[in-house]
Amino acid sequence: MHVDHLNIFKFISASQCVCLCCSGVFGDEVKSVSVMEGHSVTLHTDTELHTHDVIEWMFGVQSPDEIIAEFYREANITSFINERLKNHVEIDAQTGSLIITNITTQHTGRYQLEINRKPSAHIRHFNLTVYARLSVPVISRVSSQCSSSSSSSCCCVLCSVMNVSHDVSVSWYKGKSLLSSISVSDLNISVSDLNIRLSLPLEVEYQDTNTYRCVVNNPITNHTQHLHITQLCHTSAGLTFVLICCAVVGFLTIVTALLIFYISRKHRKTINKDHQTGEEEITYAEPTFCERPTHKPVRSFMTDHVELLQSFIQINLRKIHLKLNS
Repeated sequence: MHVDHLNIFKFISASQCVCLCCSGVFGDEVKSVSVMEGHSVTLHTDTELHTHDVIEWMFGVQSPDEIIAEFYREANITSFINERLKNHVEIDAQTGSLIITNITTQHTGRYQLEINRKPSAHIRHFNLTVYARLSVPVISRVSSQCSSSSSSSCCCVLCSVMNVSHDVSVSWYKGKSLLSSISVSDLNISVSDLNIRLSLPLEVEYQDTNTYRCVVNNPITNHTQHLHITQLCHTSAGLTFVLICCAVVGFLTIVTALLIFYISRKHRKTINKDHQTGEEEITYAEPTFCERPTHKPVRSFMTDHVELLQSFIQINLRKIHLKLNS
């Protein structure tokens, strides 16, 4: 039996060609894309579209299992399937690239591009990571004493950032040197609710003249806050001193007021005693001149009138005596 080896070779070659074309993918590599929340991102097809191409974009958190949209190149028609992403995505009519606008952290996941082109299909994968907006770090003075030093000139501060997401870290720098750092991954907690507070303490001396800064960052961006020792630490110490001074002044004011009240009351008792003495002199004293008492430091209005009355009576008695003798 004669076998045509040439025809067999042609058949095998043709079969291999068809299989290779059917598996004609861009490759198994996954392209990673990162973007900040609120921005826009484009997942590019990086290929030239043909007239009869049909493009299908799929999405999934772990794997692309949900169709986002379909695009028919010949009819230039786009059909959006996913309602959650409908208002955020569009397809470029020339390239078939997927454009996601006003992106949120919910758009983080795996995306798959499939170009159906007879007799082949081209597939490409993307891993999209959306980072939440970074908050500006806040540096505050810790009320408790420093743990590593018993010196009263030690100032303990805390750098904090709220609503952190994955891959966020907080670091303290002294000049250009890294002093300490902490990240969300170190806490071993879930950040799905984005209500996590990340804090990192630092101890400095009041007289320290070095430059310190707190940096919060993710793989895309960062924010820096500088530490002003003279404002943050000295102000707190000065405020404590002012409060102590106010307390001392208040105490002295109360003591002074009590002394004034005591002296005034004693003075009033002395005046009342003078009044009583004056009344007794008016009632029982004989009409003779008396020396003014020297032991009374203060004379009241009533005492002065009593003395005038005594003088008047004595003058009139003398006049009567002179008339009788004449």
